[in-house]
Amino acid sequence: MGKLLRGRNDEYGGVIVHMDDEAMDPATFISSLASSLAVWKLQGKKGVWLRLPIQRANLVEAAVQQGFWYHHAEPHYLMLVYWLHKSAHTLPENATHRLGIGAFLINQNREVLVVQEKGGQYGGTGVWKLPTGAVDEGEDIYAAAVREVKEETGIDSEFIEILAFRQIHKSFFQKSDLFFLCMLRPLSFDIQKQEQEIEAAKWMPFEEYAAQPYAQKYEFLMYLHDICIAKIDGNYTGFSPIPTTSYSVQKSYLYLNSTEAPKRYSKL
Repeated sequence: MGKLLRGRNDEYGGVIVHMDDEAMDPATFISSLASSLAVWKLQGKKGVWLRLPIQRANLVEAAVQQGFWYHHAEPHYLMLVYWLHKSAHTLPENATHRLGIGAFLINQNREVLVVQEKGGQYGGTGVWKLPTGAVDEGEDIYAAAVREVKEETGIDSEFIEILAFRQIHKSFFQKSDLFFLCMLRPLSFDIQKQEQEIEAAKWMPFEEYAAQPYAQKYEFLMYLHDICIAKIDGNYTGFSPIPTTSYSVQKSYLYLNSTEAPKRYSKL
């Protein structure tokens, strides 16, 4: 019998194995893994999570040969899983969504902050669009919106509300996509565009922005523009972030209509 792998029990009757400190050649690993699986099965364990750091990539083939399959990958490790129980597996699937934001900023002259991108779908087309970007891992939506505006245009801003959001499927690498339209209040107005990704940036009259042919082509964009106009005219209220806590000690944010919700918490 090979040396048993070190693992810790999870909350659902499974085992989590980190190979970060385990230096093994594939042959030794196969022997240890086979022995460990046999013991865990006798113990009544269900799922096995095997985390292989990038420096242990040579062990992937051996794990797959034992019946493991890919669950997810990060820059520094690969996670594989195995199901020991006789029942159909109940292991949670990998994360299925990507989060994106669009930033709506309007100045006192009823001009909206817009950019032209150097690459992507609208690169080189002359289309003016709202600053957009992806939410980083561990980053709150409101913080991502403020960051993206600063990175692309140099404008400092304050998050106000989520005005609307959209969900689509089979998007980036076949993942689902959640896009949040966020309203921010500009705190500065002198634009300093990002040279790497942004071709141009400026304040544009909102009516001129919304009248672009591309903006009139898609029902989704026309709906967003109607929401923005309603917000400008004071006829619409979105969702503001309220700091909250739950079963987790980590702080999170509940987005709600702050004008109609109970005044239990102070706004961000």
